[in-house]
Amino acid sequence: MGRRFVLTLVIGISAGFSVAYIFLTSTGHGRDVVYSQYRESARDLEKHPISNLIEHSSDEPAHRNEDRSVADELAKKVRVLCWVMTQPVNHNKKARHVKATWGKRCNKLIFMSSEEDESLPSVKLPVHEGRDYLWAKTKEAFRYVYEHHRRDADWFLKADDDTYVVVENLRYMLADHDPGQPMYFGCRFKHFTQQGYMSGGAGYVLSRNALDRFVNKALPSPHLCKVSEHGAEDAEMGKCLDNIGVKAMDSRDSYHRGRFFPFVPHDHLFPNKDKDFWYWHYIYYPTEDGLDCCSDHAISFHYVSPDMMYVMDYLIYHLRPYGISFGTGDLPKILRNSTKEITTN
Repeated sequence: MGRRFVLTLVIGISAGFSVAYIFLTSTGHGRDVVYSQYRESARDLEKHPISNLIEHSSDEPAHRNEDRSVADELAKKVRVLCWVMTQPVNHNKKARHVKATWGKRCNKLIFMSSEEDESLPSVKLPVHEGRDYLWAKTKEAFRYVYEHHRRDADWFLKADDDTYVVVENLRYMLADHDPGQPMYFGCRFKHFTQQGYMSGGAGYVLSRNALDRFVNKALPSPHLCKVSEHGAEDAEMGKCLDNIGVKAMDSRDSYHRGRFFPFVPHDHLFPNKDKDFWYWHYIYYPTEDGLDCCSDHAISFHYVSPDMMYVMDYLIYHLRPYGISFGTGDLPKILRNSTKEITTN
């Protein structure tokens, strides 16, 4: 009798849990709870195996048929140094995921912080942390890059630790421009100067000449560049560069579609329709909605979460529709002779 009672009790409890689970997961509330728990576990990149993956190399079995000869040749001729603005609290939360995804495609990658971290590694700059000190950090970062790495690259990209950059497309845009000329590219905004300025979140890239002028001409001159630590980093940079004759370039493609973006792809494909939204008062060029918003050779997006970094890496570098061969666009002048040699050999 006792055994039968215990067996009946166990079966009853099991059935009760099963019914409760089915009820919860079949209702909107239950689905929301289960999905929320799933999303939280997926977001925990500290425990997720994807965060420890090494980027597939060109000889990885799934990618052996890819022809990277043009991109690899362009990487030799259009050298890009990427420095990423980060802070100690974000070294593990954000910066290391930049390093694991798009950052490794730069010719040189440097993380700028207020603390040294050998795992990235990061450079310890003599600055205070916080949004109010981003201008100070930007000045010190470019000064460090100039003093230690100005010969290592032709172009110098500043990005945030929540910016995603398609480095191959950046090189493609820059290929036919002379880094010996004073210019910079990015998501161009209005205001502060006649030529506008580039969004800090979307990232901006200085030519070798622009870097030289900024460090040696603008920074030592209080009448050309703001001396204090405080200020909006991107606006202050725009004013400094304008004062020293660095041209704000049009980074759009031949169809007048943007290539640098201050939001995630979704927010540009389905933009905020409220014309009082600040973005519409700042964007320098008119922009289209939907798929016409963005270039096929888009370069950067901002506010990209760490898990989305891996999603974008997968969609851009791994997912392929079978049977479709994609063109590379017009070959840059800098590659026309060398690519003939590649195909001949």
